[in-house]
Amino acid sequence: MKTFNEKEFSPDEEIEDLYGPPIEPEPIPAESELINDARNTQMVYGPPSWFSGGMMPATPAPVTDINQRDDYARLRALLETIRSYTDFVPKVGLVLGSGLGDFADDCVDIKVAVDYKDLPQFPLSTVEGHKGRFVFGYIGDVPVVVMQGRVHFYEGYPMRDVVLPTRLMKMMGAEALFLTNASGGINTDFTAGDFMLIKDHISCFVPNPLIGRNVDELGTRFPDMSEVYDGQLRGIIKAAADDLGIELKEGVYVQLTGPSFETPAEIRMLRTLGADAVGMSTSIEAVAGHHCGMRVCAVSCVANLACGLTDKPLTHAEVQESADKAAPRFKALVTESIIRIAKAL
Repeated sequence: MKTFNEKEFSPDEEIEDLYGPPIEPEPIPAESELINDARNTQMVYGPPSWFSGGMMPATPAPVTDINQRDDYARLRALLETIRSYTDFVPKVGLVLGSGLGDFADDCVDIKVAVDYKDLPQFPLSTVEGHKGRFVFGYIGDVPVVVMQGRVHFYEGYPMRDVVLPTRLMKMMGAEALFLTNASGGINTDFTAGDFMLIKDHISCFVPNPLIGRNVDELGTRFPDMSEVYDGQLRGIIKAAADDLGIELKEGVYVQLTGPSFETPAEIRMLRTLGADAVGMSTSIEAVAGHHCGMRVCAVSCVANLACGLTDKPLTHAEVQESADKAAPRFKALVTESIIRIAKAL
C-alpha cells in the first residue's frame, strides 16, 4: 500500500477541474509608490514605535500640509518671510523653556519680534506660558534669536514640524543653539530648583526627527552623535556658573513624548537606563541642531522630583511655579553663558 507521500497526483488539468483556473496575482505597486505611501503616512502619524507594537498613533497631526515633502523649500520660504520683517543675523539661537518665558523681555535688548502666527505653515505654541514668537536682539553685545515658546510633539505636530524652528534659526545665521527646559529629577541627589547641565541624552522613546527624506542642504544622512552637546560650550557654562556662585549639576536627560507625566515604574526604568532628569522636549531639537552643524548646549531646571520620589501628585502648575522661583538664577546663568559662548564661536 502506498503512503500519502507516495501517492500519484492527478495532472494539472484535473486539479483545475476541482479548483478552477489559477488566480492571477494583482500587480505589485511600483517601489516609488510604496515609498510615497509610507512617507505620507509617517508625515501624518509619525513613524511606528516599538513601544506600541509597531502600531500608528490614532490621532493625526493638525495644521500641517502633508503633501509638503520639500522641507528645504519650506524653510527657504519661511526665511524669506522673516527677512521681510528684519535682516537681523543672530550668532546664537536660544530656546526658552518653562519658567524662562519672560527672559526675552527682561534680558534681551529687543530689536524686533515676529509672531509665529505671522509665518506661513509655522507650528504654533499651545502650552500656557509659551508666547509663540521669535525675538531678535542683543544679550550684551551678542546678536541672538530667541524662541519665546517652543512647540512639542505632544501638541500633535509631526516631528519634522517640531524641529523646524531649530533648522530655521540655523538658516538665519545662528552658529550655536542654547536649549533650556524644566524637567523632573530622577537622580536622587537632585532637589527641586537645581540646574543640570545636559551632557548626553536618551531619545529612543520619541521618533527621531531625521526620519524621512534627508535634507541634504542641512546635513548628512547618518550624522555622528558621539558628542551632541559641545564639550567646549559645556566647559564655558560650568565656568560661568562657578563665577556666579550657582551650583550646577551635570547629567543625562531623557525625553518622553508626554503630555502625561511618568509613572513610578517608568521612572524606575529610566533610572536603570542611566537618566538623571526627564522631560518632554529638547533632545530632538539637539539632534536636529547638531545635524545641521550648530554647536549645541543645554541646561535643564529641575522643577520637581519625578513621580515615585515624592507622595505629591505632579502638576504643570507645580512645574511652572518651581521654574519661576529659579528664574532669577537661571536668567543670570544663561545671560553670562551666552556672552562667553559667543567669544568661542
